[in-house]
Amino acid sequence: MPSRTIQHRHLRHDRPIVRSNERPIGRPDHTSRTEQAGQAGRLPAYGPSCRCNDTLPVLHVDLSTPTILTFRNASKAYGARPVLGPLSLDITRGSMTAIVGTSGAGKSTLLRLANGLIAPDGGEVLFEGAALGPMDRRKIGFVFQSVALFPHMSVARNIEIGVTIKGERSDSALVARQLELVELPADFATRMPGELSGGQQQRVGLARALAPSPALLLLDEPFAALDPVTRSGLARRVRALHDSLALTSLIVTHDMAEALLIADRVLVMERGQIVADETPRALLGGAGGEQAQALIAIHRDAARRLIELQQ
Repeated sequence: MPSRTIQHRHLRHDRPIVRSNERPIGRPDHTSRTEQAGQAGRLPAYGPSCRCNDTLPVLHVDLSTPTILTFRNASKAYGARPVLGPLSLDITRGSMTAIVGTSGAGKSTLLRLANGLIAPDGGEVLFEGAALGPMDRRKIGFVFQSVALFPHMSVARNIEIGVTIKGERSDSALVARQLELVELPADFATRMPGELSGGQQQRVGLARALAPSPALLLLDEPFAALDPVTRSGLARRVRALHDSLALTSLIVTHDMAEALLIADRVLVMERGQIVADETPRALLGGAGGEQAQALIAIHRDAARRLIELQQ
C-alpha cells in the first residue's frame, strides 16, 4: 500500500521523512499525459495571490504504483436505461483530470463510482490497486456542487467531520490551517453555514474535503453556482492547492474553458462513453474529435466576438 507522510512548514518541530523509495512530488516523473501537458506549456490559471509554497504542507508519496484509480469495463444503468460504459480508464497519481461533456453524458455517475457512492453494474473500480471498498472512501475527498454543509453545525464542526470519522483527533489549530488553505479568516470557524456567501460555503466544503489529507480529491461541478469572479478565483485556488499538496484530482465541469485552464488532462464524455482523452494543448490544436472541438468552439466564438468589439 503506498505510504504518505506530511510535513507542515508552519509547524517548526515537524521534519520531513522521506523513505528510500519515496520522493516529494508535484508531478509524476513517469511519462504521462500530466507531464506531457507541463512540457507542452499548459495554460496556468493562477497569479500572484497564490503563495502556496510559503505555508502549505509538503506531501511525500510512494510512487511505486503510479495509477491510483482504475475503471475496468465499468458500467452503470438506472433501470433499463444505461448511463455509463462499459469503459476503462486509469487515473495517474499527481494528475488533475477534468471530465467535460453535456448534461446526461455520464460525468457525475463516473465520479460517484470513483467514490463508491454507487456500485458498478458491470466491471470493477480499483483504488490503489485493489477493489474499491467502504474503508477506501476515507482516503477520498469529495466536493459537491451543492456544497452539502451541515446547516446546524458551525464551520469548524463541518471541517472537522471528515477527520473525526476517520477516528483521528481534531483541534482548533487544524481548523485554522484548513481555513488558511482556502483563504478564509480564522474567525469564520465560529460562523454557521447560513451566514456565508455561496463562494465562502464552497471554500468551506473544499477545506472539509482536504482536512483528512485525502489520497484522491473528487470535485463535482464545484463552481457551477458561483458568479464568474468568485468562480475564477476559486478555480485558481483549487489548482494551486492541487500543486502544493501534491494531490490527485478529478473534476467534473460543463465549462471546457475551465477544464483547459486548470487541468493536465481532459476527458470528453458523450452518452456514457469517453470520446476524447487529450491534453489541453492537444485539444486547442484540433485533437479530440467532433464533440470535443464543438465544446471548444463555443469559447473561441466568444473570444472572437470580444476582440471584434474592441476594434
